[in-house]
Amino acid sequence: MTEPQTVRVDLPGRGYDILVGPSLLPRAGSLIAPFLRRPRAVIVTDETVGALHLPALEAALAAEGIESAALALPPGEGTKSWPMLARCTEWLLENRVERQDLVIALGGGVIGDLVGFAAAILRRGVRFVQIPTSLLAQVDSSVGGKTGINAAQGKNLVGAFHQPSLVLADTGLLDTLPPRDLRAGYGEVMKYGLLGDADFFAWLEEAGPALLAGDPQARARAVRRSCEMKAGIVMRDETEQGERALLNLGHTFGHALEAATGYSDRLLHGEGVALGCVLAFDLSARLGLCSQEESPRLRAHLQRMGLATDLAQVPGGLPGAEDLLALMGQDKKVVAGQLRFILARGIGEAFVTGDVPREDVLAVLRASLEG
Repeated sequence: MTEPQTVRVDLPGRGYDILVGPSLLPRAGSLIAPFLRRPRAVIVTDETVGALHLPALEAALAAEGIESAALALPPGEGTKSWPMLARCTEWLLENRVERQDLVIALGGGVIGDLVGFAAAILRRGVRFVQIPTSLLAQVDSSVGGKTGINAAQGKNLVGAFHQPSLVLADTGLLDTLPPRDLRAGYGEVMKYGLLGDADFFAWLEEAGPALLAGDPQARARAVRRSCEMKAGIVMRDETEQGERALLNLGHTFGHALEAATGYSDRLLHGEGVALGCVLAFDLSARLGLCSQEESPRLRAHLQRMGLATDLAQVPGGLPGAEDLLALMGQDKKVVAGQLRFILARGIGEAFVTGDVPREDVLAVLRASLEG
């Protein structure tokens, strides 16, 4: 049996391990047992993931003498909502989850964010374990303690910082992921190279197609390196007072695009992030911050990976540049009324700034809308 690789998120009093590798789900019972005060756990998943992976998780827990109960919510971004948060929290209370118990989030980013938030507010905080089943969740949303739901005004505007007790990133689960979801998750993987590791991006240019095709070594390396980078940033800036904002490269644009498409399957989160990264590099080049060669290099790689590189490619059309900029104004990265951007001096050299002329942002949006 291949031993998983461990990435440590070393926060004072809230540290935890991220285990990365194949075949972790069948071992979940033995890996989770040391965290239990009594032989009982509750699981929240969605209906799609539950049909694929819930029986294996329940069997792994039962093999260690751990009783479990499960709730399956509807799949999709719409589940990150007030009504589903209430449903999840009330179900946890009905199942008499105590502060020392453990809640398991089995699913992608939607389930991880929602369940983590429910755990944060239930009895003022209960422990939870992340078992991310999508590439996006394994490299991003399951790590770092950001939890929350969407509001009518924008994405992830209601939430809390609540660190998990353990993350089990079973890379074998990616075999059941639809190709589009795998490509969308790749948008978050690629982001790590762009924001702080040019060598990782160069490796992805070579290994990216193998990762999508199912190469287990490429997948494990990509997930591990992404988690290492995120863990390092989270340890230095847990609550996003400074450096952690770099993880939002592509998100200022991407969240506005998700809002413009109604958080629907017209545009998945990782697809929005990838487009947002292109726009961030286009804007950086326009402002003279990075060389004119960087954005075409990024575009060429994303095209090779089957991801859109212009707003004109988003199905169903988008609002105009002015309306998109207004949606960006609802982003969490607004400080004292000023929108902060994550821009780049080159691949692997991202930075945070608020000094961006409005007309330059509009020009980049208009050009991308025209394709």
